[in-house]
Amino acid sequence: MPELPEITLYKDYLDATSLNKKITAIDFLHTGGLQASKKAFTEAFKGKRLKCSRRLGKYLFIETTGDKALVLHFGMTGKLEYFKNQEPPKYSEIVFSFEDNDHLAFICKRKLGKIFIAESFEGFRQEKELGRDALELSEGEFLELFEGKTGSIKGVLTDQHVLAGIGNLYSDEMLYQCKIHPKTKTNTLTAANKKQMYKKMRQVLETAIEKEGVRKDFPDSYLIKHRKEGDGCPACDGKVKKIKVSGRSTYFCPSCQKEQK
Repeated sequence: MPELPEITLYKDYLDATSLNKKITAIDFLHTGGLQASKKAFTEAFKGKRLKCSRRLGKYLFIETTGDKALVLHFGMTGKLEYFKNQEPPKYSEIVFSFEDNDHLAFICKRKLGKIFIAESFEGFRQEKELGRDALELSEGEFLELFEGKTGSIKGVLTDQHVLAGIGNLYSDEMLYQCKIHPKTKTNTLTAANKKQMYKKMRQVLETAIEKEGVRKDFPDSYLIKHRKEGDGCPACDGKVKKIKVSGRSTYFCPSCQKEQK
């Protein structure tokens, strides 16, 4: 599933192709992901311009010149595609046409994406009970998130109600970089552990954005290039192991990330 770095790339793509363009038509090719009626979407966005965009964890929030905002959640396979003189791309769910006859499609092969109408950024965040975007947190705000938490650190990092944007892939990488076992109880972490985690969180997410999520381009010291059970750990002679933590498939190195007894 796309995580914060991928949403950043979608944001950059939308900003480069579609901002300030007037929507003249909206075609609904598959309505399963719509979180409001076709009529509501048409009334909210036809004749309006896409004004600016903002990432909220795994969501892309798009303000318009109207009083409603468009919000996209990309599911497992969602993406945006800007196109000109051609038929809509395969698996398009909704297509926005602009006054210059160009188009923007929201594509979702597995049809797990969702499309929302929102009143405001903060209102939507509260409605969905989402935490703050992971890269918008200061170190102090990050440390405060762990107060009173007793579950596994993997479960806390991937809980979108705690902080938004981190999923399986990048939580595993953060924990690997910190040499912390994914089952470690959050309340057993030291202040130094948490401060290191904040530093590594920013480092991992910013690296993923810089590398545009292409795994082969990540540093050789990253687990992401060895994220397969039985593959060699890049830091030692250990082998990567796959387990379930908080119901999620989790990859780690048992030699580097010792489990607490």
